[in-house]
Amino acid sequence: MRRFRTKIALTLLPLLAAGIPAASAQTVRNVVLVHGAWVDGSGWKPVYDILTRDGYHVTIVQEPLTSLVDDVAATKRILDQQDGPTILVAHSYGGSIITEAGMDPHVAALVYVAAHAPDVGENESALGKTMPSVTQSTPGAIVSTPDGFTYLRRDLFPSHFAADLPVAEARFAAQSQVLTAAGVFSTPMTVAAWKDKPSWAIVAAADKIINPDLERFYYKRAGSHVTELQGASHSVYESRPREVAAVIEEAAKHANDKK
Repeated sequence: MRRFRTKIALTLLPLLAAGIPAASAQTVRNVVLVHGAWVDGSGWKPVYDILTRDGYHVTIVQEPLTSLVDDVAATKRILDQQDGPTILVAHSYGGSIITEAGMDPHVAALVYVAAHAPDVGENESALGKTMPSVTQSTPGAIVSTPDGFTYLRRDLFPSHFAADLPVAEARFAAQSQVLTAAGVFSTPMTVAAWKDKPSWAIVAAADKIINPDLERFYYKRAGSHVTELQGASHSVYESRPREVAAVIEEAAKHANDKK
């Protein structure tokens, strides 16, 4: 028996010397999910359910949506609670948040889900004007309150934000919007984490909130691993959770791959 164990050890030595780790050691187990404007973290539940079933430790950030600085700080508080490398995922405006917060040392990779990914000095509002979406081209679609907060016109929310969700769910989301400070959209990036961290990205091909061509531009520039989902609306993280979770798990498995 001792001779058998010795033989196995000698067989493994070349692999260990070559620095080849076990596949399970390579997979990142922590995932942090960041929502976008006008919604809260509950929309991530379908993705959360899949990832937790598959053995990932998943935490959802609830941003205050009062300023980019506040939202980045809320994300970093959650990152500080992680016990190891983490996949940082964002939807929509959340992409700007993780572009800033993604420099945190806990972050092993970024995943952009129909999300903005500005460069240093850029902001999503100005970039959106270069490739306007259906919503941006619809007069009065985005409503501002007297104190500087915004929401998507409630009668337009189902067709513009959530066209591929059941109508009852879309209407509830329209009525439960989290009003979002207008300034979050025009705050320039001070860092761009996608320059230093590997990234994966999903283009929602039927997105009416962010022009799909702008999403393609972002992700090509970032050198992201891109998945395009045909027929997917802006609510892709809710309507297509299996595909979204699959991309996150791909990032988790390959975040530590050497380039």
